Amino acid sequence: MRVAIIGTGYVGLTTGVALAYLGHQVVGLDVDREKIARLQRGEIPIYEPHLAELLHLARPNITFTTDYAAAIAPAQVVFIAVGTPSLPDGNPDLTYVRQAAQGVGLHLGQEFTVVVNKSTVPIGSGNWVETLIAEALKTRTDAAPVQFAVVSNPEFLREGSALHDTFYPDRVVIGTQEPRALEILHTLYQPILEQSFTPPSFLPRPAEVAAVPLITADVTSAELMKYAANAFLAVKISFINEIAQLAERVGADVTQIARGIGLDKRIGSQFLQAGLGWGGSCFGKDTAALIATARDYGLGMAIVQASRVVNAQQRQWVVEKLRHILKILKGRRVGLLGLAFKPHTDDLRDAPALDIAQQLLERGVGVRVHDPVALARAQREWPKLDVHYCEAVETLAQDCDALVLVTDWPQYRNLPWEDLAKQMRSPLILDGRNFLDRERLRRAGFTYVGLGR
Repeated sequence: MRVAIIGTGYVGLTTGVALAYLGHQVVGLDVDREKIARLQRGEIPIYEPHLAELLHLARPNITFTTDYAAAIAPAQVVFIAVGTPSLPDGNPDLTYVRQAAQGVGLHLGQEFTVVVNKSTVPIGSGNWVETLIAEALKTRTDAAPVQFAVVSNPEFLREGSALHDTFYPDRVVIGTQEPRALEILHTLYQPILEQSFTPPSFLPRPAEVAAVPLITADVTSAELMKYAANAFLAVKISFINEIAQLAERVGADVTQIARGIGLDKRIGSQFLQAGLGWGGSCFGKDTAALIATARDYGLGMAIVQASRVVNAQQRQWVVEKLRHILKILKGRRVGLLGLAFKPHTDDLRDAPALDIAQQLLERGVGVRVHDPVALARAQREWPKLDVHYCEAVETLAQDCDALVLVTDWPQYRNLPWEDLAKQMRSPLILDGRNFLDRERLRRAGFTYVGLGR
């Protein structure tokens, strides 16, 4: 099928490359000329495991452009996958969605076209985008009628596992009551739904995945489904983090508690890892948007709001634990291991490392930072953050009073801890993810401090 994808960020680029690998003819459209030029050269502007390799395999079926007419007019399916950052009141900024919808309306071809809201948009956006497209169509001089349908097709991708989640999703959700649109999207996703494609060698099909459920719903239900899923996961993380604070007060171990309750099939073990809390572009933005939408309808969403409060407290808790152990923070040196909000990505949006670094700097601490992937991006995006960026962990640890594990990159587990302990002024490690080998660190000479244990 002929597919156009507006927006070449995490969602748009991952979706486009995956669909091209499956054999569809894909055009990636973006107004950022520099980004498009890089993609045309085969360069990936973001860090996502295996995306470069998959783009290489899919190159015969995918092109990139800044030209709306060239991308939209031939397309049978148009995905809107642009950014929707938060406004100060919690509502998403729909500027880019508006621009994309208007561009679609100005350039739709004569063939029936399915316009897919892939961006995370507020409830009611399907109707709004349909109106924007229809209004743009009225300004055209060509008299031929244009037929289209707007569909909600929310994404449930995890950064760092985006390709895996695209090829082997838990479900595919399509929100529409238009039979033609449903039929077209069913055809588009059929290789994924039936798992009939040949997997790339670097992303083998999990043994348990034989088929993928297709969930059909009305547009509004599909839109709310995305927000509800992210809000529930955010609440689950904040719940175990609140339990961690109590566990520490009473002398319990939150990792044992999480294992004990996670084996209950009604609860499940995923998202029960206590630590510094969630960051990234989704949970904070989507919970804020859900609260803002509910407020418009006279609802308070107290549980979702509480999850945001607890999440913010986790970052402050780490700083307070350092102050409690070191007594005086002013003049100390602290090294942060990890800047990205999670491993296997270079995404710094709402990264806990930024809040922790700022709080330490305000208390007179000299802060050093390291990340195996996101270091260069942090220097570009945080130019005013007065920290020392270290290319090597050994440089980070030299004469430090404490190290804080912020991002649970796998390579941090196997650092030469015995050597690092000897280089530090005081070998203290605060494991903000309860990720490291506690006994090995203690044998290496470290004072190990976890969260909730």
